[in-house]
Amino acid sequence: MKWRTLSLLGTGAASRSLLAQAFAPSSLSSRRRVSSPSPSRLGSVGPKDAAVRDAKDLFPKPPKGKGKRKAPINSADFEPVAGSRQRQKRQSTNNGGSIPNKRRLELAWCNHDSCYEAIREKVVGEHNHMELSGPATGQVVYSWKGYSMEEGSSSNKISKPVASPPAVLMLVKRDEEELLEVAAEAIEHLMTMGVQVLVDSTLRGELAELYSVDLDSDMIRLFDPKPVPGFGSGEQLLNPAADSNMKTNGSTGDDDEGPAPADLSDADLVVTLGGDGLLMYAAHVFSGPAPPILPVAGGSMGFLTPFAREEMLQAILISLGLQDAKDVANGLKISQRANNNMQIEATTPEGYNERPPLAFGNNNQICISMRMRLDCRVFGADGTLRSRYAVLNEAVIDRGSSPYLASLECFCDDVHLTTVQADGIIFSTPTGSTAYSMAAGGSVVHPAVPAILVTPICPHVLSFRSMVFPDHVILRCYVPSDARGTACVYFDGKHHTELHRGDSVEIRMSAHPVPTINRADHSSDWLSSLKSNFNFNTRVKQKPLS
Repeated sequence: MKWRTLSLLGTGAASRSLLAQAFAPSSLSSRRRVSSPSPSRLGSVGPKDAAVRDAKDLFPKPPKGKGKRKAPINSADFEPVAGSRQRQKRQSTNNGGSIPNKRRLELAWCNHDSCYEAIREKVVGEHNHMELSGPATGQVVYSWKGYSMEEGSSSNKISKPVASPPAVLMLVKRDEEELLEVAAEAIEHLMTMGVQVLVDSTLRGELAELYSVDLDSDMIRLFDPKPVPGFGSGEQLLNPAADSNMKTNGSTGDDDEGPAPADLSDADLVVTLGGDGLLMYAAHVFSGPAPPILPVAGGSMGFLTPFAREEMLQAILISLGLQDAKDVANGLKISQRANNNMQIEATTPEGYNERPPLAFGNNNQICISMRMRLDCRVFGADGTLRSRYAVLNEAVIDRGSSPYLASLECFCDDVHLTTVQADGIIFSTPTGSTAYSMAAGGSVVHPAVPAILVTPICPHVLSFRSMVFPDHVILRCYVPSDARGTACVYFDGKHHTELHRGDSVEIRMSAHPVPTINRADHSSDWLSSLKSNFNFNTRVKQKPLS
């Protein structure tokens, strides 16, 4: 039997699911394309002649006559509205018929490959006025479907789900005995509840050495992911099957006797017990589509980890739909450890009317942040693809070990953007806006804003400032032939690649975001992290005037 499916909802905008389908390759062919007429349809005439011909068809010449006279206005052509001078109807003075309806505007979204019908924008009224059907983004929530009714019960009471056991991938920060103890306790409890646990080889070895976890049980499997096709560099990029075959041939006979290793598609939920770096590692492992990720604080800062280790087990069960949030006594609360032991408020709660945050798992709905990623590709001077990576924080191009300024020519949708003469340039996601980009003077952007940030690193000019681009643009930078030295590019601080003259880096929005589970909602978690980790806009409040 199949496992239950996820149902995604976007609060505040009816077009949330349609926006997700717009980038799906399978849905592109099903949408009606809006294309311009090809040159073959125009015959042998030029563009100017074709435009004149089309204008003659749309606007025929009036009858010939001596001189031009305006048609007399008949007062019967207008029907006044009470208290208004608005015209509603006008009859023709020649034949008594009505003027044909005005032509209608059609809106479309045009990307780099083709055009599609507009999703958010629409035309209203007979005068082709335009308006929006809703906001561009919203709070995304998910809920589990596939529950069965109790036998012999006429009520709609929900019983236990009839489905295959869920699988949870457990990732734990290395060399942390306290975190290992928390993970071992949670794994044993999940196994008793019928939840399958996936562990990597490192965690499996540490559990076998320090704790009495039944690693031979069918409810625990080794997680051995294969490289995602189309990502990486070198042989992995060209032939991803070669790396997986090498892992298979290098496996021992003992591993072959047990269950087959789990792959990326086997995980229904990912739990990261560590810091922000572990969450970035999980995003790197799932370079393509990713399941929901539950980030639990276990590192030093924890900007992206709103859950405390004490509430990890209950949060896992609620996230899987196996436990109702109402069954948890007093609900889940953000502890001081989850907020890095820093509870900072600029004012007292009585000083303003704060909207109460959404309860975690309320109404069997879990709030998630669809964290945008960048699809970054490195091309050689001959146009060959050298590497490709999915980036959660930022892609950085700098001068590397060269003593000269980095010289880059940057373009936005093949339109020249600027000539970079600086220590480097940062291309950041909204999630990465609070990382290197913020340290370099870039703006802080809400994680739900679909945007790409461009921030220079120590530019040798006063007018080069941080910029924000929409997520549909394609940004490209290359090293010109007259550059004094080479450049280097980094993707989330890793995968160092040297750029020679003629090499280029292409950056666009990735179709695969990283869905992280919110403790309250995306705004509450984000603002709480800004205050607790960065002391955002915190100072002593002035006393009122006496």
